Amino acid sequence: MKAVRIASGTGLPLRRSDVDTDQIIPAEWLKRVERTGFEQGLFSTWRDDRDFVMNDERYARASILVAGPAFGVGSSREHAVWAIQQHGFDAVIAPSFSDIFRNNCTKNGLVPVVLPEAVVERIWAAIEADPATEIVVDVERLVVEVPAAGITEPFPMDPATQHRFLEGLDDIGITLRHADEIDAYESTRPAWLPG
Repeated sequence: MKAVRIASGTGLPLRRSDVDTDQIIPAEWLKRVERTGFEQGLFSTWRDDRDFVMNDERYARASILVAGPAFGVGSSREHAVWAIQQHGFDAVIAPSFSDIFRNNCTKNGLVPVVLPEAVVERIWAAIEADPATEIVVDVERLVVEVPAAGITEPFPMDPATQHRFLEGLDDIGITLRHADEIDAYESTRPAWLPG
């Protein structure tokens, strides 16, 4: 996982609440053997509607997804996070997330940012008025800034998760930080014990 200190770019205004993981990446995409290519399935059912916001060329290069409350509800599906990332999003801003989805984000390097719904509404208004509006998600300071709209808003993140992002640590990376201790334990462990 790559370290994330600051994620910045333009935003995609997804004015929908209770978006579940099956809407993010439909079940037929879960049959893939590879861990790549999921960006094509991102919101694929909704993308059939030419008026869906992702089909609007003004937002084609957005790297911050700005969604409504209860984003990522439904079944645990890392594929949903992969699809969002592979499409080019580095962060998702929403008033709330499903716990499972949020945890999948933090373990894969996608920054989940919880902001009050009123602030999300202001961000939507800013990026709909000007799709080139820059959004800055500062993981080091735990602040979202949208300078053009006069928004500077703190967001919560527990210290362990913040450390994960700042150091670029997935679960394996965290375990490997204890490699010397693991090796020392293994060297003293009786060989007759089951492996």
